[in-house]
Amino acid sequence: MHPAPKPHSRTSDEGTERPAPEPRRVRARRRRTANVAIGGVSALALCAGVWLLGSAADADAPPQPTAAEAADHTGRDALPSAPALPAANPTGIRIPRIDVDAPLMDLHLTADGSLDVPPAGRSNLAGWYGAGTSPGERGTAIVAGHVDNAEGPAVFYALGALHKGDQVEVARADGRTALFTVDAVEVYDSRAFPDEKVYGAASRPELRIITCGGGYSKKTGYLGNVVVFAHLTGSRG
Repeated sequence: MHPAPKPHSRTSDEGTERPAPEPRRVRARRRRTANVAIGGVSALALCAGVWLLGSAADADAPPQPTAAEAADHTGRDALPSAPALPAANPTGIRIPRIDVDAPLMDLHLTADGSLDVPPAGRSNLAGWYGAGTSPGERGTAIVAGHVDNAEGPAVFYALGALHKGDQVEVARADGRTALFTVDAVEVYDSRAFPDEKVYGAASRPELRIITCGGGYSKKTGYLGNVVVFAHLTGSRG
């Protein structure tokens, strides 16, 4: 497990700085309304690669995104965003392209300020940053999950195989489903993770999905993170 940076302060829509996330029992009584910029997900305890360590098979490595799936900074591929949805906790995530259909749990901050992780033993479980923006709200929502565990591939094993234009569906507790379109799939070395690019506040509803990737070392596990960038393009329900 790599050391994790501390979360950034929250910044409200008016640009005023707000304190970093409060203790869990306080946060649970308060609905988030501001965009949230956090650090710490890039150093999740998702990256040990215990399955690859035991298998000793290079062919077992998860797929990694190609350069063609990187962000198009010209804006030519940008699709219009759907109107933001009201706040509502997410309950599940579906990614048809890679056969993901998994429940979502709240992820909170650990004592050292990094983001907690889903239980490693539950391979088909992902989490979202419960003190931040909920998927579909205006701002940046964060979802994370394991790439593998001791038994084999986990929920986001195939995340690096996604392409621009693929669809992500997030079921919400209000009965609506937020529909996101993938804008880019990128991989970053953990030593040069672009916190602001990934976690920074957004003016429209956006989603980041994070797991481990970027090559693998038997000594240190996965060397980086795969990040999917997506934005809200519709809803149903």
